[in-house]
Amino acid sequence: MNYYRIIIFALLLISQLLTGQTTQAQQLRFHKQENEKSYQFKYKWLDQKSVEQSLSFAIPKKILFNRFRNFKSYKPAFAQQYVNKHIQQQITKQPIANVQINFNKKNKRFEIKGKNQQAVNTAYQQISNMQQVIRDEYLAKNFYHRFTTYDQVQGIKPNHVKIANSSVEDLKPIKQLILSKVSIKNIRQVTNFSLGFIQSIPYSTLESRISSSGAGFSTPLKLLWENQGDCDSKVTLTVALLRTLMPRIQMVMVFTQQHALMGINIPALANETTIEFEGTTYVLAEPTGPAMFNLGQVAPDSELAVNNGHYSVEKF
Repeated sequence: MNYYRIIIFALLLISQLLTGQTTQAQQLRFHKQENEKSYQFKYKWLDQKSVEQSLSFAIPKKILFNRFRNFKSYKPAFAQQYVNKHIQQQITKQPIANVQINFNKKNKRFEIKGKNQQAVNTAYQQISNMQQVIRDEYLAKNFYHRFTTYDQVQGIKPNHVKIANSSVEDLKPIKQLILSKVSIKNIRQVTNFSLGFIQSIPYSTLESRISSSGAGFSTPLKLLWENQGDCDSKVTLTVALLRTLMPRIQMVMVFTQQHALMGINIPALANETTIEFEGTTYVLAEPTGPAMFNLGQVAPDSELAVNNGHYSVEKF
């Protein structure tokens, strides 16, 4: 089976090389200039057809430096401290009947005693339920969530959908600039221009979603500020930007083991890579770079993962 996958991967790669689909992204210029109340961002790059493109837009400092100001890597120890503190506050206000509850600071666990074992067991279950609710509250507050990979491994990662939704308004200064270059009526033109812009931004390596706890992930404005981002960061920026440009288009984020793609619900053309999710077909796109791909074209390893069902989907 491994030999079969290697052969398929090689054939896909050769096919894309022969058809010229692996043009490398080239950012010709990146410059940011401080003004009184904003920063001006200036970009030049070569698009999928090696045509020079440019964008120049301003983002207010107030938004640039305050949005996701407290976003940081997920730390399980900090999360547990938050959970324990709020459980203690809750049971102080509303004690659980017929039991005594103490928090053992040494082993950081709740210890429950009582004359009735059933009451003790019930109290432990109540504490467990409270831990679940409060931990989810902590994750949501800090833009994280629980996720499950295609092979049923569970973990905690940045909530890319929520972060993208929260970034749509921030990217509105870019909207009219892009629409002055391409027609809003042509979804493919809008998407390919946006893809070329983001593909040309330098790429940084993706850390493991399971073990990194969000390390290396950049929110959309941070990615623009630093002018680099991993595939999860670039996909989040892309869907946020496309939502700004096309408010009603249906999109999904697609996560493979070490990569991220996105999909748009439009009619597919011949030979385009698609997935079906909840009865809807999505044409896939590769925002990461450095290879320049139009909508519907994906890298060989992405196509292999999709064809084998090795991906999970989050609707945007």
